[in-house]
Amino acid sequence: MRIIPESELIINSDGSAFHLHIKPGQLSDKIVMMGDPDRVTMTASFFDEIECDVQSREFHTVTGMYKGKRITALSHGIGTDNIDIVLTELDALANIDFGTRMVKEEFTQLTMIRVGTSGGMQPHCPVGSYVVSEKSIGFDGLIHYYANSGAIREKDFEEAFQKHVNWSPFHCSPYVVSADEELVDRIGHDMIRGVTISAIGFYGPQGRHVRMPLADPDLNAKIESFRFENYAITNYEMESSAIAGLGKLMGHKAMTVCAIIANRVALESNADYKGSTEELIRIVLDRI
Repeated sequence: MRIIPESELIINSDGSAFHLHIKPGQLSDKIVMMGDPDRVTMTASFFDEIECDVQSREFHTVTGMYKGKRITALSHGIGTDNIDIVLTELDALANIDFGTRMVKEEFTQLTMIRVGTSGGMQPHCPVGSYVVSEKSIGFDGLIHYYANSGAIREKDFEEAFQKHVNWSPFHCSPYVVSADEELVDRIGHDMIRGVTISAIGFYGPQGRHVRMPLADPDLNAKIESFRFENYAITNYEMESSAIAGLGKLMGHKAMTVCAIIANRVALESNADYKGSTEELIRIVLDRI
């Protein structure tokens, strides 16, 4: 059995995970994730009791009871690089013995749902709707750094997408991964299901032209018109691909659901989206 070196998995002096600063006993196997630390505070306000409340940088974690279920609410910050940190440390908290630095004999499967905000790419994804990321396209390249990613990627979908948009060789190779099917059915049975792009930035990488011109001004139009079998790309955000991909590689149940706060086709947005996000969080808490 491999003993994981200190440089590979850093454990703080108090026995907590390096970035999240929570200890193994403070984590539930049901986890609701979101980007904004303040949204964790809002989520925790729905809990019947609070067990722990830990803040470290952008990572805010609250574990408590909600209608008889023990749930951890956690903020992950922005971007797939943060997801690499968060999912790796969550998996370690559940499946690594922090005393021996060895993998536990019995695997603990986590259920992880990201509740986010997103921009819609199709007319049927208006502002205020909820979209479940049945599949995700990662523009970030993260999953390619791990072995066996080919076993979970959907290569025909990837090839069709690259051909349709004339993918630049200067970009990371996009990957396509499906979320956990049972979880998608349970959480999103009455929501829009679609294909979500996880971009590597918020402005240029999502086709926003502020002051600097775009390398490919037509990329969003090509993305909007892309079809593969019965699938169309429904929305943009920045984390779902890494959650679906790493979750699947690790053996966990993982998915993303987003409130649409802008529609890139209709050029509409809603900067005051707190109400729709709060309702979505309540739905996820009830169904997790």
